[in-house]
Amino acid sequence: MTNDLAGWRRDYRLQELSERDVLADPVRQFEQWLGDAREQQLVEPNAMTLATCTHDGKPSARVVLLKGIQDNGFVFFTNYESRKGVQIRENPFGCLVFYWKELERQVRIEGRIDAVSAPDSDAYFAVRPLESQIGAWSSPQSRVIESREVIEKNVAGYTGKFGTGSVPRPPYWGGYILRPTLMEFWQGRTARLHDRLQYTLMKDGSWKIERLAP
Repeated sequence: MTNDLAGWRRDYRLQELSERDVLADPVRQFEQWLGDAREQQLVEPNAMTLATCTHDGKPSARVVLLKGIQDNGFVFFTNYESRKGVQIRENPFGCLVFYWKELERQVRIEGRIDAVSAPDSDAYFAVRPLESQIGAWSSPQSRVIESREVIEKNVAGYTGKFGTGSVPRPPYWGGYILRPTLMEFWQGRTARLHDRLQYTLMKDGSWKIERLAP
């Protein structure tokens, strides 16, 4: 089979990104772009790639869902004992990437990841669908299991235990917040000469905006 990946090309012509058009605060700028993606009815515009590393710098990445923006940080939820949870404990720095291909836009966010408060985790868990709450109890996330039946048996067991009543949050499940120190906004342009604006957090809390070469 011929591998013609080198010939796959798409030219980007929708919009441009100028320093005069962006907000001084990158989190507010992100919210604006996220709103644009939602208005265009994109499928799961809050989907983001989360990259983490082990203590010795070995990376891994996966797609998770952004569930909130608070205190100028980006919030997601997961199992603390999952691979990503273990890596966050070992090395609390990570990166998020959002890609909205229909808008020819990408946002890259770097920063430190910390656990959110227990009350915040409880509040989010309480509004999850019952099936998702049961699922959080049923899955030993990232661990090797013998078969799908392991999960199905766990679901049946916890469904019997909790019924349709209130389901408490598992002690090993909750939220994280990535507080950005660097954010890059990417707008596709023709001939691969894309617009890239980078925000860097300064010591006084302000943001420095710089243009990067494509």
